Amino acid sequence: MKEEDLIALLALQHTPNVGDVTAKKLIAHCGSPAAIYQQKKHKIAHIERIGSVILQHLFDPVHLREAEKEWRYIQDQQIRYHTFFDADYPANLKQIIDAPILFFSRGNIDLANKKIISIVGTRQATSYGIGFCEKLVEELAHLHDLVIVSGYAYGIDITAHRSAIHHGLQTVACLAHGLDTLYPASHKRYASEVEAKGGFVTEFWHQSKFDRKNFLGRNRIIAGLADATIVVESAHKGGSLVTADMAFSYSREVFALPGRVDDTYSQGCNRLIKTDKARLITSASDLIYYMNWDEQPSQAKTITPQLFIELTPEEEVVTHYLEAQGKQTLDDIAKGCALPVYKLSHLLFQLEMKGVVRPLPGKQFVMC
Repeated sequence: MKEEDLIALLALQHTPNVGDVTAKKLIAHCGSPAAIYQQKKHKIAHIERIGSVILQHLFDPVHLREAEKEWRYIQDQQIRYHTFFDADYPANLKQIIDAPILFFSRGNIDLANKKIISIVGTRQATSYGIGFCEKLVEELAHLHDLVIVSGYAYGIDITAHRSAIHHGLQTVACLAHGLDTLYPASHKRYASEVEAKGGFVTEFWHQSKFDRKNFLGRNRIIAGLADATIVVESAHKGGSLVTADMAFSYSREVFALPGRVDDTYSQGCNRLIKTDKARLITSASDLIYYMNWDEQPSQAKTITPQLFIELTPEEEVVTHYLEAQGKQTLDDIAKGCALPVYKLSHLLFQLEMKGVVRPLPGKQFVMC
């Protein structure tokens, strides 16, 4: 990409009210990032959802000036950058609607043709959550092409990173600040190991400090990079649940570790399972089965079909639809069968238990 286009991407990142979706819309309309700033205001104003507030900020020269400064820093410090238009931009991340137009990385990250999971959870992790996280990673360690993504925070996040390193797996830490610092400071001692076994990614400029308002941006990258997101522990509210909601909205698989109903840090996970936003996970075999990652098909978990299967009228509607259409997503089945998603999820679970349908990655289902 030309230097003028990279500076334009940085300027778009710096501009208030211009998010990644709007930035891509502007680029698609004008032909390139740099071409945006060569357009007349009235022509930009004709683009859908580009209002006066965005126009006012977009052509403020301060954003190009700041972008030029950041570009000089990137060059001087040899910062690795990745644009949405690069051929090696992470495939999973490119699929989400609000994928960053530009992000930065440090380390030895390789996400091409990899199985990628995000493991997230509370900062106040209990021994139950930490023990499960460590055991889960250990049980997955035989998947040598596995990458574990998390947020480098206290509790479950750092447990996931350290467990990945211990078992020789690649790990990627997504930051809510620039690459020239690390938060929390106590985790700096793990930085060299993370970089050797993976690395750090962020969309924030080098002077961006740790700020809670950056969490949403960081969390969408955690969810977007992964094939599946696993919530190990979470209270009734928390950033992990936001990440899970994002993963669910991206049609990615979500898993949650169940816990006792009166445990504070199991409330979020139990609610995800109860509302059908997450599959229940108790071991690595659950993840491997639902993601179809079993490397030994002969040992795969199977459900013995009944010889004479009794189906309810609604189950028959679903099976007839799948027989006619083949592999379909949850949303497509819901539309095709005129069923609400919450009811369809229950029906599909019952059909799976009867050995009639089987789940596939990406909330897809197919007849057995």
